[in-house]
Amino acid sequence: MASFVDRAPIELKAGDGGDGAVSFHREKYVQKGGPDGGDGGKGGDVVLLADHNLHTLLDFRYKRKHQAANGMQGSSARKSGKGGEDLVIRVPVGTLVKLKDTDAVVADMFEPGQKRVLLQGGRGGWGNAHFATPTRQAPSFAKPGIKTRWHDFVLELRTIADVGLVGYPNAGKSSLLARITAARPKIANYPFTTLTPNLGIASHKGVDFAIADIPGLIEGASEGAGLGFAFLRHVERTRLLLQVVDASGQEGREPKDDLKAIDNELARYGDLAARERIVVANKMDLPESNKHLEAVREAAGGRPVFPVSAATGEGLEAMLDAVTAELAKLPPAAPVQEEPFLEEERLRGWEVSRDTDGAFLVSGNSMDSLLLAVNFDDFESMRWFHRTLRASGVIDRLREMGAQEGDTVRMGDTEFDFVE
Repeated sequence: MASFVDRAPIELKAGDGGDGAVSFHREKYVQKGGPDGGDGGKGGDVVLLADHNLHTLLDFRYKRKHQAANGMQGSSARKSGKGGEDLVIRVPVGTLVKLKDTDAVVADMFEPGQKRVLLQGGRGGWGNAHFATPTRQAPSFAKPGIKTRWHDFVLELRTIADVGLVGYPNAGKSSLLARITAARPKIANYPFTTLTPNLGIASHKGVDFAIADIPGLIEGASEGAGLGFAFLRHVERTRLLLQVVDASGQEGREPKDDLKAIDNELARYGDLAARERIVVANKMDLPESNKHLEAVREAAGGRPVFPVSAATGEGLEAMLDAVTAELAKLPPAAPVQEEPFLEEERLRGWEVSRDTDGAFLVSGNSMDSLLLAVNFDDFESMRWFHRTLRASGVIDRLREMGAQEGDTVRMGDTEFDFVE
């Protein structure tokens, strides 16, 4: 049986754009053919796809780095390079994609079949044919394709279900799930038999709804004790919670205390305390259960309490009636609010600073791309480089920071004198 993995770090990179070509038309009897370098192809995108056949993030435990294909370089005769193939990342439905450094949610793969372009491939660079002018008829330079960067994300799976079963280990949640759905979770008489969320579909009087059995919570779960902390996130999407209590007290604890302890854990974790809840007093087939029932009702504080037996089916009809009636009043689950993540914005921009020796340092992705496009042995290319610096505001910024004629300016590995 495959391991259940519901959180996985992942590194993703869109494809680089292909470089533009430097080429000149060559043809018999044509002495001075013009520039005909083609553009580079666009890099492949990174696309997320919510696949209903996947139920775990196990695949990403063994392979963390994924990269889309790069665009091809342009060629002569104005031929553009081939675009890079998109990389499709298949994830389970309900997967959140978070930025590793900020924990911001940038994508919620909430719907089966949902597609999302997470990272866009770099644009292809212009070939030298684009730079021909009446006064510059043979440009010997072209633009490189936009180079993309690696980004660190975290994939986090949150089960999508209408109803969540929560309670102490051995409260009978798995038995209850098996009784009212076709799910067949592992059931045994020892704590933490259930190590992963189990999902089943219940049908009651023509109403179908999904139920998730969440691994047993214990006191301190919201702070990392037991298994609860790892799986409380799977409760976040549920519309209704069924708090299952072992009414028999056969584990040596008072059922009312179990109910209060789980209440406290839900209150400490997000907004789960405000979630609609129904209390299920399970194991009513055992003789000790009746004497604890009134105390459970008092501890429920006005919430409906249904005495049931997952073993015999006692009380399940009334409980399911209440569940379907409550679900009819509750709004449907909604995706998590996403924060915008624009790869292209992160690639643009530049800044000017002072180096330790007093030289002016011009840095930024746009400047790195500009340097790659320049042929420093070609006079026309250098003139274009200077005009681009002036048009982008770099020259004005250097002047504002006190740059004088002859001061040293560094861009990457290139160093030159400041000239007005």
